[in-house]
Amino acid sequence: MAHGPDLFASAVEERLARRAPLAARLRPRTLDEVVGQRHLLGPGKPLRVLIESDRLSSVIIWGPPGTGKTTIARLVAGVTEKAFETLSAVSAGVKDVREVAERARARLGERGQGTILFLDEVHRFSRAQQDVLLPFVEEGLLVLVGATTENPFFSLTGPLLSRSTLFRLEPLDDVALESLAYRALEDQDRGLGDEPATIDDDALRHLVDKSEGDARHLLTVLETAHALTVQDGRAAITLADAEAALALRSVRYGDDEHYDIISAFIKSIRGSDPDAGLYWLARMLEAGEDARFIARRLVILASEDVGLADPQALLVADAAARAVEYVGLPEAGINLAHVVIHLALAPKSNSVVSALGAATNAVRDRRPGPVPMHLRDSHYRGAQMLGHGQGYRYPHDDPSGWVPQEHLPVEIAGEQFYRASGHGAEPELVEHWRKRRGEDAVDMATGEDVDE
Repeated sequence: MAHGPDLFASAVEERLARRAPLAARLRPRTLDEVVGQRHLLGPGKPLRVLIESDRLSSVIIWGPPGTGKTTIARLVAGVTEKAFETLSAVSAGVKDVREVAERARARLGERGQGTILFLDEVHRFSRAQQDVLLPFVEEGLLVLVGATTENPFFSLTGPLLSRSTLFRLEPLDDVALESLAYRALEDQDRGLGDEPATIDDDALRHLVDKSEGDARHLLTVLETAHALTVQDGRAAITLADAEAALALRSVRYGDDEHYDIISAFIKSIRGSDPDAGLYWLARMLEAGEDARFIARRLVILASEDVGLADPQALLVADAAARAVEYVGLPEAGINLAHVVIHLALAPKSNSVVSALGAATNAVRDRRPGPVPMHLRDSHYRGAQMLGHGQGYRYPHDDPSGWVPQEHLPVEIAGEQFYRASGHGAEPELVEHWRKRRGEDAVDMATGEDVDE
């Protein structure tokens, strides 16, 4: 008898719930089992040496999801003679930090044992919370191991960052992900279980491609694909199983790796369809999608697809991103809906991203010329003797606020990277710019001069 998709999905989920997640079962127990990050964890590499010698001082481990931040922390816990305490910045507060510090002080006084504090998602700590943590790190009472997916130069305070060594993890490459998948298939104790399991080459390539360097994502979807095959009485994971597992996970699990849904979301807004944009937004929020991930994508879209056609778009998107941090879900969903509708209704221009692409191609493909002498820094001692700044014309000295002078290296002088669209506010912005320069008006559609 045929079963509906909901019943089939429920059976798969029930099967998956019987054991710990595959990613947890396969978590490395030694440094040699870690896949990837050889620049930090290979023999003789800095982080490995510090861990194995138990000489780790405060560190910040920065990297995308699924690259091994928590794994490294667990390995530290397994080899250190210090006490190991764990907090998550998502749920912990000032009180929790102080309690850890009190235990650490007692431990140090009673038996001379130091304490390592693993603080997951350290970027979620506010400036005030980081300031509370700082004195304990400064005096050496706590050795901080902080894990973050966010750029620590933006999310952490300068004093805390300056007292920590920064280690950056890279997304896993395809070879590393494939070896991890085969480990899951072949390990009878910790892998996919006692049912025989193989995977077709095209299915593996598809899962690796969709994992985007995230080991946890790969293993979670691989486990779902395997459950689908077992439920259907087969041993080999096919491309269809891989696709079905990705789709099932997108609806049921909802984390920040569901690129098909985020792609539909972005393309709907780019296509000026507010209803579709709201639908995909609601679907992601209902699935438990990280609201900060959605907000980041909207900030990117504001410049990439709306740009100067609506100069306020980036400000609206940025305000929504800040609201996500300040207000939090579920109420911040209203702020996200606000920016979705604004960006969908806004006129569209990709001139910003096109201009950056053209400039980047020039940098990569052309010989980089020296900075023209009149543009070089002339403020330090001896600079003028070198000719720096000679011939530079200060635009504010001219009544129009603009003077004709070349700002590009001679090798690419006269190149035009920015080409305005004819949409929204952009033509007006460009027209004012041309008038300041004393140029004739130009038809945005044809590029031809028009009569004033």
